[in-house]
Amino acid sequence: MRIVVGVTGASGAIYGYTLIQVLAQMGIEVHAVYTEMGEKVLNHECGVDLAEVAKYARLYHNSDLFAPIASGSFKTQGMVVVPCSMHTLGAMANGTGEDLLTRAADVTLKEGRRLVVVPRETPVTVIHLENMLRLSRVGAVILPASPAFYFGPQTLSDLVAFIIGKILDALAIEHNLFKRWGE
Repeated sequence: MRIVVGVTGASGAIYGYTLIQVLAQMGIEVHAVYTEMGEKVLNHECGVDLAEVAKYARLYHNSDLFAPIASGSFKTQGMVVVPCSMHTLGAMANGTGEDLLTRAADVTLKEGRRLVVVPRETPVTVIHLENMLRLSRVGAVILPASPAFYFGPQTLSDLVAFIIGKILDALAIEHNLFKRWGE
């Protein structure tokens, strides 16, 4: 199984980095692309550079439109954009394919594969909401980084694991990252 992960410059780099680690630990082949700001935020918020991410994923430069993930013939289970900035959200909603991340998202949608978008912005404007609605109408899953509290989280890691678990749920990947309601 292959999953593509796109990471933008929105705050919440821990979500993308943790997802990549979890997928790799599950034996899933991870292909990742970071925007320039995504890389900077990863370093700022997590103290991690792309050399560390490369231990878990095949990395591509965001300007490399010749990368395999830019083609629909490169089979994947789907793609996750986490965290997703409003800039990237708008580009995906309008199908610009201006860089590798947005091209890979466009390919994911056109091939009928699962695209999970994890916006990390608050508050949002009507423009942001309309872009989310536009993506949802073409099949994307909009999964805001809004953790639940019913399972009694004790640490930041618990809250991150909840969001990662919800992403895996959206991709139909079994996991035990959090206690489900009623369990």
